[in-house]
Parts: sequence; structure tokens; C-alpha cells
Amino acid sequence: MKTKTLQFKTFDDITLWNNLKDGDEKSFSILFEKYYGDLVSYGNSLSPYAEKVQDCVQDVFTDIWVYRNGLQSSVVVKAYLLSSVRKRIARLHERDHIFRKATSTDSIAFLLEFSVEHDLIDDDYATKEKVIHLNKLLNDLPARQKEALYLRYHQGLTVDQIADMLDVNYQSASNLLHRGLLTLRKEWKGSISLIVVLSSIAC
Repeated sequence: MKTKTLQFKTFDDITLWNNLKDGDEKSFSILFEKYYGDLVSYGNSLSPYAEKVQDCVQDVFTDIWVYRNGLQSSVVVKAYLLSSVRKRIARLHERDHIFRKATSTDSIAFLLEFSVEHDLIDDDYATKEKVIHLNKLLNDLPARQKEALYLRYHQGLTVDQIADMLDVNYQSASNLLHRGLLTLRKEWKGSISLIVVLSSIAC
């Protein structure tokens, strides 16, 4: 896995994207392998139907290849892919009547559970109870705040990109992040930075 990660880092996303637009199958395959796991993981956070999530991710890539001539050249590839998967799953929810019909992706609930590893909390007062408490704080956040934190600290998206994905304006996305962090900071007493915790927790 480490070798594959290092291999992917040698390829610039925008170069791969533009090569894909020109019909280069190898570039398409590299992007697929590079992001498939992240996209499925994110999709599973939005829907409990694992097989349908995988279908959605594959459909996103199929559409990209089929309609490659019409793709924009200047995109943030990861943000584009995550947003495409979110929209695809929203349409799936509407079509299958799993959630109420909506004209936006607002009907999707963020299902992912965060988990802080005990060995990450390295201060002298770390206890099992403390880790359990922090996990509870994270997972008790409203779904939109939790998703915004996930996109910011796990996927590395900017506030602008998060706003586009959640179909809200910049200020609303910023507020989601701020409120989530504020809630956590009120209770977090550990010596390690909360941002480090958020960037390192498993999902």
C-alpha cells in the first residue's frame, strides 16, 4: 500500500486529468486507483448500502470517461470527485425514496463514525474514559458539522470547496466548521492540538 501511495504522488492530478480529457486510458486508470478507496469510504458515510455506493463511484468514473471531452480543464480533481459522488448518492436516495425528495443534497445524513486511537492521546492524564469521551463528542456533533470537519481535515478541502459540496455559501460552510470546533474545544483538555487529533482520527 505504501508503495502504491508513493507511486501516486509522482503523478500530478491536473496533468492526469488533462491527459484523461485527451483520451489517455492510463491516466484515467491511475486516477481511478488513486481515489476509488477514498470515494467509497466517503460514499459509505452517506449511505448504508455498500454495493450501491460502489456502483455510484463506478458510475461517476464511467461518466467522466464517456463525457471527458466536455470536462473543464481547471478543476481540483479530488474535490470534483467527492462532490460528484455526493450528488450521485443524493440522486440515488431520491430515486429509491429512501429519503424525502429534495432539490439539493441537503437530505443526506452523514453516517460516518469517528474513532480516536488511545495511543494518540499522549499526555500523562490519558485514560480509556478520556478517549471514549472525545469519541462521543465527535460523534454527537450535528451531521453537517461532522461532515464539514471530515472534508476539511480528512480530505483536505478548502472552505470554498466544502461550500460547493454541501450546496451552501462560504459563510455557512465556515460557520459549520467553527461551531464544530467550538463545541469540541469547550470539552477538550488534552495537551495535543485538537487539529492534530482531527487530522489523525480514523473513520
